[in-house]
Amino acid sequence: MAGRIEDYALIGDMQTAALVCRDGTVDWLCLPRFDSHAIFAGLLGTEDHGFWRLGPAHASDAEPPTADRRTYRGDSLILESEWDTPRGTVRVTDFMPPRDGAPQLIRIVEGVSGRVPMRSALRMRFSYGRVVPWVHKHDGRTVAVAGPDSVWFDTPAETYGKSLTTYADFTVAPGDRIAFTISWEPSHKEPPPLPDPEGSLTATEEFWREWVEHCTYHGPYREAVIRSLITLKALTYAPTGGIVAAPTTSLPEDIGGVRNWDYRYTWLRDAAITLSSLLRTGYREEARAWREWLLRAVAGDPENLQIMYGIAGERELGEAELDWLPGYENSAPVRVGNGAAHQLQLDVYGEVTEALHLGHMTGLARNDYASVLQLKLIRYLEQHWDEPDEGIWEVRGPRRHFVHSKVMAWVAVDRTIKLIESGDADGPLERWRELRDDIHRDVCEKGYDKERNTFTQSYGSKELDASLLLIPQMGFLPPDDKRVIGTIEAIQRELSTQDGFILRYPTEGSDEGVDGLPGDEGAFLACSFWMADDLAMIGRVDEARKLFEKLLALRNDLGLLAEEWDPVNQRQVGNFPQAFSHVPLIDTALRLTASGAYGG
Repeated sequence: MAGRIEDYALIGDMQTAALVCRDGTVDWLCLPRFDSHAIFAGLLGTEDHGFWRLGPAHASDAEPPTADRRTYRGDSLILESEWDTPRGTVRVTDFMPPRDGAPQLIRIVEGVSGRVPMRSALRMRFSYGRVVPWVHKHDGRTVAVAGPDSVWFDTPAETYGKSLTTYADFTVAPGDRIAFTISWEPSHKEPPPLPDPEGSLTATEEFWREWVEHCTYHGPYREAVIRSLITLKALTYAPTGGIVAAPTTSLPEDIGGVRNWDYRYTWLRDAAITLSSLLRTGYREEARAWREWLLRAVAGDPENLQIMYGIAGERELGEAELDWLPGYENSAPVRVGNGAAHQLQLDVYGEVTEALHLGHMTGLARNDYASVLQLKLIRYLEQHWDEPDEGIWEVRGPRRHFVHSKVMAWVAVDRTIKLIESGDADGPLERWRELRDDIHRDVCEKGYDKERNTFTQSYGSKELDASLLLIPQMGFLPPDDKRVIGTIEAIQRELSTQDGFILRYPTEGSDEGVDGLPGDEGAFLACSFWMADDLAMIGRVDEARKLFEKLLALRNDLGLLAEEWDPVNQRQVGNFPQAFSHVPLIDTALRLTASGAYGG
């Protein structure tokens, strides 16, 4: 059975990523891209669906020992795991070098003390665990082939096959270093070059060292911010600049339930807020690459903006269920693709415009088409802002007039007015100022409950929604407005768990709730960071700091966060690691640092 979600480490090459468990098992890896079929899908099934375990030999392969220590090497994505055994100590270093040719996953075993018997067990299963490849020798190398894919396995250790698995049994002593590498190549091409594990390790460490040096944040939360930035960089698809929401699919928001979605795509919302965090911490090149990706993705059809695209800008992301996979802890169905791609979510126009505006304000080199796109988006919104939509949370129930969507429509118009006022674009300034006022008036009249002194999830509803916490952050109303303070306090009362973390909105257990789905979910980590932000903005900075530090304590031992926190079972849930959790961590750290609201 797969480990708990927080038991996993992330390694990647900015084109795909692998998850490595505490026991040295790679349970998830898609090749050659984030959204390709997995060759190790044990995370969503069993060992029969593919895995690669490397660690001390053990009497029972079913219960391998977990590492006694693990860490990333400095500020990098190089994972180091150490086991203390009765016979000595051994270290395994796992990484994926930034790609220059074939994608590679490299694992180096190093003897630290004593003489430690080790075992590598490699079971490749293509097409999400469904296809058993043909494994054979080719010029002394082991290769697995099925259809369009081939995976090459290189090691100086002696290997043998048993039960459709490739094994290597060996012993390491102090100073011994034995490398294992898998490389992917299209099956019709020549074999990939022989790997250079030690040279690749040096180059990978140097890459991350140089990248981290560009960070402009040097505050008290630097360790958490740097790890989040590295994670966001790892989720960026280097060839195009697209940013995936997470490198996984179908890790459940509700263990055993149906809230299982594929996050290996570029959500405009997630990517836009990621861009904002990168810009605020000094990473203009990533922001520029994302802007270019955006312009390509929406080219030719900006009025019909999708909420998400493929990492190269693909529009069709048809959703399907993989019925041969039982799902993580029997959380079925396992889904690939995402049927929400064609939903109407009006807030996306606001997030994209806000990102373009921030790029403009921080000196990102001007792109004339970006301004043209922004004007086209507002012309579309001018005609459609007052329609119901599916909202930020992609509800699969009926469309509603979601307050957050209207607020973000206001943001889109407001930022475009500022662009025109700066002299960098031309547009009907007075008409759009009236439009901005009309949207603001509409929200305050129809989305606000005077009796309870709070904004509501949608027009005419009584439910609350944590996305309302963004009202002051977006500048829709000032933080000291009584309606803002009332909304923050209402969300604290009605959407807070016992631990003080924030739910997105009410769910109805076995009944279908506002999102059209049965079951519940955990506290949404982004919303909890938003609450800390808001508390700081309204002057409750000590309370904000305490909540922020409680959230930091939810990270796993490597500083990684999933999408949600299950307050009942005290564990991370949802796809992992999640950009939408790490971005607000960075933003809240910046706000608290600026306010001086930190301990020590």
